[in-house]
Amino acid sequence: MAYKQEKNHQFEVAYLVDSDNKRIRVDEVTGEITKALSLLEDEARKLNIEKLIVYTEQDAFFTLLQLGYQLEAVIDYFFHGETAYVFTKYYSQSRITSDFWIKEDDILQSVYTKQPEIMKALPENYHLRTASLTDTEALAALYQRIFTVYPTPMHDPNYIAKQMNKDTIFSVLTYNGKIISAASAEINRKMNNAELTDCATLPEFRKSGFIKILLRDLENKLVQQGIICAYSIARSLSFGMNAAFFQLGYAYRGRLTKNCLIFDKWEDMNVWIKKLTDGGK
Repeated sequence: MAYKQEKNHQFEVAYLVDSDNKRIRVDEVTGEITKALSLLEDEARKLNIEKLIVYTEQDAFFTLLQLGYQLEAVIDYFFHGETAYVFTKYYSQSRITSDFWIKEDDILQSVYTKQPEIMKALPENYHLRTASLTDTEALAALYQRIFTVYPTPMHDPNYIAKQMNKDTIFSVLTYNGKIISAASAEINRKMNNAELTDCATLPEFRKSGFIKILLRDLENKLVQQGIICAYSIARSLSFGMNAAFFQLGYAYRGRLTKNCLIFDKWEDMNVWIKKLTDGGK
C-alpha cells in the first residue's frame, strides 16, 4: 500500500494505492475534480487497478455521475460532520459483477429481525482492556488464525504496531490472560471520524456477543475524544457481523461490490454508520 498526494494550481488530491486489492481509494479531492480524476484514472490503467473508489462531498455528486461513476454507499457525518458519497468506477467486468448479491440481500433482511442487544456482564476469567504495543505478537497470531486472506497485513506484528502509533485503538478480550477476541478503531482526526474494523474472535469463543462488547468499548473511547462518526465496512456474507452493528444502532448505508480480498475470495462489503457526538458543536 502507498499513500500519495498530488497538489497543483488546479486541484489537490489524497489517495491510497492498494495493489494487493487492485484498487485506488480517493479520500480527499478539492479544486477541479474532473482533472484530478482524469489523472487517477490514467494511474489506475497503468497499474492494472480494477476498482477506483472516490469519497466525495455533495457538491461533486452530479459531476461524478456525469463522469460515469456509480454511487455504492453513503457515510453520514464522515467529513467532519458532513456526508461522504462513495462513488466507484470499475476496470474489470468480473470485479463489477457480484457473485452473492441475492444471498447478501437475504442476510440483510434476516439481520433486520434482530432485537437491540442488552449488554451482559463478562463471565468469570474474562477481561476487557485496551491493547498496547506489547500485544502485537498475540494480535498478529489471532488474525493469522482467523483469516487466510485479509485486506491489510494484520498477521504482521510490525504492521499492527505501526497502526497503533498512527492513532488506531485496539480493544481486546482475554480469557485467563490470553487474547481471544479483538477489534480496532482507526481514527481520522482531520475528518473527525473512525472506522471500526479488524473484528476477530477465536472460533471456540464465538456466539457469546464478545464483538459487540468490544465495539461498544471502542465507541465509548471515541465519544470521550469527541469523534463525530463511527462507521464500518463489514463482510456482506457475515450474518453475525452485520447483526452486531444493527443491534448496536448502526444504519445500513450501501454495499461495495467485490471491495477487497478477505478469507478466500473477493467479497462485497456492507457499510454501517452511527453518529456518536456533535463534535463539540
